[in-house]
Amino acid sequence: MAATRHAGVKAFAKLNLDLKVLNPGPDGFHELRSVFQTVSIYDSLEIAYTPGRKTEVVLAGAEEIPDNLVLRAARLLLAHTGGTGRIEMRLTKRIPMGAGMGGGSSDAAAVLLALPVLAGWRVGLEELVRLGAELGSDVPFFLLGGAAVALGRGTELYPLPDAPGKRVLVVAPGIHVSTSEAYRGLARGGEGKLTEAQRIQYIGSFQSRVWRLGDSLSGGDAGRQAENDFEGVVFPRHPQLKSILKNLQKSGADPARMTGSGSALFGVFTTQNQVVEAQAALAGLRPRPAGIPAVFMSRNRYRAAWWRQLQEHMDGNKDGKQWPPQSRYAPRRRNER
Repeated sequence: MAATRHAGVKAFAKLNLDLKVLNPGPDGFHELRSVFQTVSIYDSLEIAYTPGRKTEVVLAGAEEIPDNLVLRAARLLLAHTGGTGRIEMRLTKRIPMGAGMGGGSSDAAAVLLALPVLAGWRVGLEELVRLGAELGSDVPFFLLGGAAVALGRGTELYPLPDAPGKRVLVVAPGIHVSTSEAYRGLARGGEGKLTEAQRIQYIGSFQSRVWRLGDSLSGGDAGRQAENDFEGVVFPRHPQLKSILKNLQKSGADPARMTGSGSALFGVFTTQNQVVEAQAALAGLRPRPAGIPAVFMSRNRYRAAWWRQLQEHMDGNKDGKQWPPQSRYAPRRRNER
């Protein structure tokens, strides 16, 4: 019987440092302008792969999540590669669910990155990104990590310089915000539809903020000009979220924003003492929300985490720095020595 190969990996969360929503495109999806940033909050995923002719996919620990993206990602890889074998997975959730932090998408990306390495399947980055986009708009970003500008549905990604050493306090109040209702509230396909002049203005203001973002994250005040269009829809329905945002701003966060369509909020700080003080300031709110300290994950740190997690199964004949990680179990091509 073939030996089972194991790996335990972390699926990291993201924040939207800026988010603008434009009109829906011909495909019905809204055109977005956003800045994504990976942070150190993570879900844990254990994967075991046993080579064999019979195919079976089993997931434990997330039975309450319907149509789980982890299962879908594994099955999509099997269909794409024609691979077989038994795949056993266990998911432990730490990223708040339904909070706008991309937990489900990151879990799916973790499968796309780890399973080919365990199974010995050759899947290039371009293929992975295409498969990720089939699973969800945020999935391709988690195949790359760091900071990036996201356009279109969020699948068109361009890297930004990393902001090392930034600390963040994420506040997850446990309020459910419906993404579909948030989009309907913006009414970009109806009375809230942007004129062409407004669209050009939106894009121009976003470009300006992105150019200034580097200064902001280095200690300037441009971060206070960051925006999230969903706040104007979500805050009137959930006043507690606006109170939390103001609390973070009073604690010196720069920027402080809601991420995605909510309901998590975050404040970016320079020192750990500021984070501790901001977390203590939440005690004055009722009900008191949970604060989760974290740090920005640069693209290099993000990839280094993946190399460490999969090192045992990676191709040892290369420098170990290829992206995505490559499997030592994959059959050699003729032109490879």
